[in-house]
Amino acid sequence: MVKEDGTAQARSLAWLVVAAAGVRAALGIIIAIDAYLKWRRGFASHYVGYLQNAAKGQLSWLAPWFNFWLRIVTAHTAFFISATRLIETAIALGLLLGFARRVTYIAGALFSLLIWSTAEGFGGPYTSGATNLGPALIYALMFAAVALFERLLGSTPYSVDYYIERRFPRWRAVAESTRQSFPMQAPRVFDWDHQLGAIGAIITVLALALSTLASATSTTTLPPTPANAAAAVSPLSMMSGSPPPRYPVPVLPPLIGTGNDVSVTLVATDTKVAIANGVQYSAWTFNGTVPGPVLHVREGQTVHVKLVNNGAMMHSIDFHAAQVAPDINYKSINPGAQIEFSFVAKTPGVFIYHCGTPPVLQHMANGMYGAIVVDPTTPLPAAEASYVLVESEWYTQQVEGTLMAGDYDKMLAIKPDEIVFNGVAFQYNDQPLTAKVGQRVRLYVVAAGPNLGSAFHIIGGMFTAVYPDSDPAHVLTGVSTYPIAPGQGVVFDTMMSQPGKYPVVDHSMRAMAIGAAGELEITP
Repeated sequence: MVKEDGTAQARSLAWLVVAAAGVRAALGIIIAIDAYLKWRRGFASHYVGYLQNAAKGQLSWLAPWFNFWLRIVTAHTAFFISATRLIETAIALGLLLGFARRVTYIAGALFSLLIWSTAEGFGGPYTSGATNLGPALIYALMFAAVALFERLLGSTPYSVDYYIERRFPRWRAVAESTRQSFPMQAPRVFDWDHQLGAIGAIITVLALALSTLASATSTTTLPPTPANAAAAVSPLSMMSGSPPPRYPVPVLPPLIGTGNDVSVTLVATDTKVAIANGVQYSAWTFNGTVPGPVLHVREGQTVHVKLVNNGAMMHSIDFHAAQVAPDINYKSINPGAQIEFSFVAKTPGVFIYHCGTPPVLQHMANGMYGAIVVDPTTPLPAAEASYVLVESEWYTQQVEGTLMAGDYDKMLAIKPDEIVFNGVAFQYNDQPLTAKVGQRVRLYVVAAGPNLGSAFHIIGGMFTAVYPDSDPAHVLTGVSTYPIAPGQGVVFDTMMSQPGKYPVVDHSMRAMAIGAAGELEITP
């Protein structure tokens, strides 16, 4: 009777060990799916956004904790993305195979607690759109529970650790949470052949789950992301709160020359430029700035152009103020080469110049554009203040820290992260354009695009004159908002009768919200 009771107890213990291994494998499947999601592109795109979103709405005394993680993660984003993916993949494999279980449970619990206290904001505000399956605190508790059960039951024959320990007993230090061994004389419910079958079944279930998930995420049209969801890293989300640097005042420069011939040299070069306070972009530029230098000539002058390519790829130049054969003058040239041509500035106005090398969208969106102003022979009314504004879009992806680069998919989809005047978001809010009451202010405005135009407007003001082509005979008056097509330039005059700060905006609300807004400060 005692013998029978002992055998029954052994078999009961054996089934408990099987159950514990099954729970471990089930947790492994969940973590494996979670790890798969983290290897998808969307996880990397939203990585810093998870931290930023979790930091919002926290209690003030938690701010140092979240600021600490934001500071180190934004400075080394690629490292943290790779580390997160590799750690979660290793944990999933440890659970599924029963490999280094003690280390796996400890690492899993600590890693889950770290995620819970950073990207999940201690569970609040926890946001939709995250690429895991649930609050990480639950995962931490599950790791602790599985570790506790195995500690009580002893070592398990349903793990790779069990077979490694038989050959290398010291492996127990990383495999087991207890010194108790599974009683070798007790019957095992499953022999090795059955275990291989169980492993095969787990792999099959996991493969089907991942393939179904991949199919669903690739074919399903997802609803718009809620406003409070973790957002992709954008330059505006990384703007510094410190005082911005002094940007050049966009005054109309003097004429390049007063004779019948003027010369212009433009150098294509790769450099980093500011696109928001504290945020830079790896740009392709003319003369190292975005937009390129403002060229100021007079109607009838012959403009001699030299383009020098110091960039890393082929570039070219296209002047909308010129009337020349593009296949001869706008040819793409290799790095280290240069090209020269001339044109007569026959038509007055403000025009864009830009790189015309295919894909033109990419070259322009990376910063290769500028403005050329052609004064009419019959001058416009004298203006006491003249400014040049080039409106354009930035389509970004994070390179490292606060350094961004172009995202061609966003360019094609017309999903800008910023719409800006003269390259930098909101710069004329911090450094307003200035004039006095009663002065004529002239604004030379170019919509460089490359995709979007502008609904140019001054809040609280009216345009006393709009010159679509700088011909005084074609002047429009009493205009509050005027559309500018991509690649077009328009000249605006305004005069304010009262002192104050007048917002200068693209009246597209989206454009205004993501950077196309500044101020004209009028003093007595």
